Amino acid sequence: MGKRLILLVVVLAMVAAACGTTGGETTTTTTEPTQTTAPPSQGSDGSLLQTVIDRGQLECGVNETLPGFGSKDSSGNYVGFDVDLCKAVAAAVLGDANAVVYTSLTAAQRFEALNSGSIDVLSRNTTWTQNRDTELGLTFAPTTYYDGQQVMARAADGFSSDSTLQDLAGATICTNAGTTTEKNIQESMDSLGVDFTLTTFEDFNLVLQNFKDGACDAVTTDGSGLVSRKSTDEPAPGDWVIFPTVPISKEPLGPAVKQGDDVWSDVIDWTVFALITAEEFGVTSANVDDMKANPPNGEVDRMLGGEGEYQTSMGLNPDAFYQVIKQVGNYGEVFDRNLTVLGLQRGLNGLWINGGLMYAPPFH
Repeated sequence: MGKRLILLVVVLAMVAAACGTTGGETTTTTTEPTQTTAPPSQGSDGSLLQTVIDRGQLECGVNETLPGFGSKDSSGNYVGFDVDLCKAVAAAVLGDANAVVYTSLTAAQRFEALNSGSIDVLSRNTTWTQNRDTELGLTFAPTTYYDGQQVMARAADGFSSDSTLQDLAGATICTNAGTTTEKNIQESMDSLGVDFTLTTFEDFNLVLQNFKDGACDAVTTDGSGLVSRKSTDEPAPGDWVIFPTVPISKEPLGPAVKQGDDVWSDVIDWTVFALITAEEFGVTSANVDDMKANPPNGEVDRMLGGEGEYQTSMGLNPDAFYQVIKQVGNYGEVFDRNLTVLGLQRGLNGLWINGGLMYAPPFH
């Protein structure tokens, strides 16, 4: 009996320690629960995809000072090549290319906006670099425009399309702050031993205004950007010239998302691939209904939501990419609508079957 009594006392003591009483109310000791819900910026599955679907709108960061790529039309609507990429993602995810909230960002603002969660995707003439891909924590989608840095100066100052960087000795060159162009022009001029003055502004409108006012002898940025502004701001044809003939850098431009969300990244990637593949197989906004009803091959059938499609497994509707082509067009249509009209040629941005670099993995 003595042993049994001792055992009973020990058990009661353990129960009391675990469940004690205070003022007649039973209290329970608990540990901090493990968080099982996703952060507010993500959907319940941990991906931004579900958040965007639940919200019913895509939040896209763009440029509004670069005609052809990102600007506002006379009605105040955002238009341009990069803007159309936002629309393509919205069409894929939400079935509505117009379900986009645009945020105009300067070059210096864009990465903070993306990493802070203020935008879902950045589609603003942004170069894919090692630093941005690693240290800044961005994930880049496939390149949508292959570019290179050039310089624009006044013909009246003796410059021509055959001019070289050496001809800029002693010049004041202006460009955007917070861009790869700063480092590129500095390193290029240093390697040539050419002295010059570099002045930067956060807004490219200020860069161009200072060039117009004569405070800058030349401006430098992506060649496409110079063609864009030359086509809309040049006082008279031939007043401004772009050089050198061979760009001084490689500038692979494309959308970017915050690192660490493979589901969302896949959505952006395959939306771009759908644009490219559609052009390759001749699927356009005008004939996509016929192509969907009578697909020329299994790949087009799957891409448009037919038998064996993989959009469902990505968390999208089966006809996600059909909506992209129907509402926005294929890559060639987007290019022609926004860039061909500025005088930009396909070149490296042509399809691989035409000698360009636009190449998409198969829809298998």
